[in-house]
Amino acid sequence: MTTPILEPGSILGVLGGGQLGAMFATAARRMGYRVAVWDPDRDAPAHQLAAHSYTTPFSDPTSRERFASVVHAVTLEWENVPAELCGWLEERCRMLPTSTILRTLQDRIEQKQFLSSRQLSVPSFAVVESASQLITAVNRLGLPVVCKTAKSGYDGKGQWVLRSHSDVKVVEAILGQAESGQRWIVEQFIAFTRELSVLVVRNERGECRVYPAVENRHEQGILRDTLVPASIAVGVAEQAQDLALQAVAALQGIGVFCVELFHTEEGPLLINEIAPRPHNSGHYTLDVCTVSQFEQQVRVTCGLPLGEVRLLSPAVMVNLIGEEVRSVISAEACSALYSTSGAALHLYGKPMIRPGRKMGHVTFTAPQREMAIATAQQFVATLKKPV
Repeated sequence: MTTPILEPGSILGVLGGGQLGAMFATAARRMGYRVAVWDPDRDAPAHQLAAHSYTTPFSDPTSRERFASVVHAVTLEWENVPAELCGWLEERCRMLPTSTILRTLQDRIEQKQFLSSRQLSVPSFAVVESASQLITAVNRLGLPVVCKTAKSGYDGKGQWVLRSHSDVKVVEAILGQAESGQRWIVEQFIAFTRELSVLVVRNERGECRVYPAVENRHEQGILRDTLVPASIAVGVAEQAQDLALQAVAALQGIGVFCVELFHTEEGPLLINEIAPRPHNSGHYTLDVCTVSQFEQQVRVTCGLPLGEVRLLSPAVMVNLIGEEVRSVISAEACSALYSTSGAALHLYGKPMIRPGRKMGHVTFTAPQREMAIATAQQFVATLKKPV
C-alpha cells in the first residue's frame, strides 16, 4: 500500500525539542511544512521554531488531545519519550518510528536480545536485575566489563566501567540503592580500535538509504568529534554499512536510525547501540551531503521519496561542550573561526551553559581528509585554552 504524501503546509509533530528537534524543524520549514513541538522544557531550542508549542509533561491528557488534533504526522528527536504516548498517537495519526520499535530500542536489554536473536553481532552480555546478580554476571563475562542502566542514560550517564573487583564492589553498592524494579545490562568490555556509526534511512515501502561509515571519538562518554569518512579499509566500511542495514531491516524500522559499532582489528564488527532518530554523529550531513539526516527525517515522515546520499567533501565535526562555547562567541573568536576556510559553525540557542551539555558544533571541510583533520585539531587545541 502506497503511503499518502503529506503536502507542504501540513503540520509535523516532533516529540522532544532539543537541538535535533530544532534541526528537524529547520529542515521542515525550508520544505514548506509547519512544526508542532512538544517538550516540557520551555527553553528547548525547537520551541523557537514551532508553529505550535507544548511545554506540559508528556503525561498531560489535555495536551495529548490538542497535539493529536493539530498534527498530520509525528516523529521524535529523543528515544526516551514515553512509548505509551507514541502508541496512543499512532492510533490517531502517522507515527514514525512506531511505538513497537521504540519499546525495543529504549531498553538496552531488549535491544541486545533482539539483535542477538537475529544473529547480528553484539558484545557478550548478561542481564542484572538486582545488585546481588552483578557479581554473577562479572564472573561469567570476566573483567573488564561495562555496566549500564537498561533504560535512559546517555552521554556516559548511568554507565560504569568495571576493571577490578573493587570497582565491582563500588557499583554493587550503587545498584543496591536503586529503585525497585530497575534493571541493568553488563557487557563485555571491547578493546576496540575505532568507534564507528552509520546512518540508515528506511521508509514504509522498505526502501533504504545508507550514509558512509564515520569514525567517532569520545571524551568522558560524550562525543568529541566525528571523522567523515572513517579512516578504515573500503571492505570494512562496506561491512559496517551492510551490518547497519541488516539491523534496521530486522527491526522493520521506519525513519532515520543511527547504528553505533565497535571496530576491532581482529574480530568482527559489533553493534553497540541503535538510536531511532537522527544522531549527533550525523550532524556533518548538514554541510557535506546533498540531503541531510534531518531532511531525510522530514521525507520519511511525509511519505516523500528518500533523498540521495552523496558525500560532497571529507569533514570533521567537532562538538562544543559546556563552557567551550565561550571560545567561539566573542567578536575576536567569531572573526577567527569565520576566517577559517571550510569551517561551519552551528549554535543551538540553549540559554544555559552546563558541564557536559552540547551547546553547538563546528564542521570543518576540506578537499582531502587530512586537511580537515589538521584544521579540526588546531581548533580543538584552542578549546583547551582558558577563555
